[in-house]
Amino acid sequence: MAQIFDRSSNALARMSLVLTGFIVIALGVTLDQLQRSPWVTRQGQRADQPVPFSHKHHVQGLGLQCQYCHVSVEKSSYAGIPPTRTCMNCHAQIWTNADLLEPVRHSWATGESIAWTKVHDLPDYVYFSHEIHVNKGMGCSSCHGRVDEMPIMYQQNTLQMEWCLNCHRNPAQNIRPTSEIYNMAWKSPTELAPVWCAATDVKSGTPTAQSVNCTTNDPASGANPQLASLHINPGVNGQATDASTAMLGPQPVSYTKFTSQSALGGFLVEHYHIRTPRELSSCEVCHR
Repeated sequence: MAQIFDRSSNALARMSLVLTGFIVIALGVTLDQLQRSPWVTRQGQRADQPVPFSHKHHVQGLGLQCQYCHVSVEKSSYAGIPPTRTCMNCHAQIWTNADLLEPVRHSWATGESIAWTKVHDLPDYVYFSHEIHVNKGMGCSSCHGRVDEMPIMYQQNTLQMEWCLNCHRNPAQNIRPTSEIYNMAWKSPTELAPVWCAATDVKSGTPTAQSVNCTTNDPASGANPQLASLHINPGVNGQATDASTAMLGPQPVSYTKFTSQSALGGFLVEHYHIRTPRELSSCEVCHR
């Protein structure tokens, strides 16, 4: 019986298997890059809004604090979108006839909410709390970028799970003093620009972050640098809790100098009582 396939068919079969493998690998790499691309993540894209609100003008130009509009950022899982009343606090007096603000005036007159397009939109199955991040030393610009330099708001980072996990596995790389949370221009300490921090005992009923005081000015350069009455444990009406403490007066506070983000972050992680990377990376942290 004559052979159906020629001997060369063996080589063709091997080549087809290798080619199929290359196609599968290329398809996998393409899909992997596609799901990380701005086309999927919307990273860097500026959404069309009913009012072209400029964060750069309001934050950098006018000096408005984040909390003025996002009032619930420190006490809620949501930062909150400001109501029309917040806009009209100023625009009832200035730019009262501007065409760009017609949707604001219409909302104020009718009571209808402005239909803003959400820029940082997480999936419904993800639980994210602004409160815990803000009160544990995570700055606004760490996630949202330099909002004070954005004429039109856009998504700075991918907000994908791997991006969140990169921080949760090592929170010290991004954590900062809580006094610098809203400082968009905050930079990690260096040899030329160090940061000094001092820690005291955690008081019952107060956030752990309040036990740490940090400054970019050398405490040793001022008068009585080691006296920090801010950190004395007061009793009723500001008085010491016992006679021995009252006799001591202001207690010396020892400041530690930090010249790198890793050293500062490790110090803050310890005193802010941040959970371990294993606990922060567990599924139930984000998936409720």
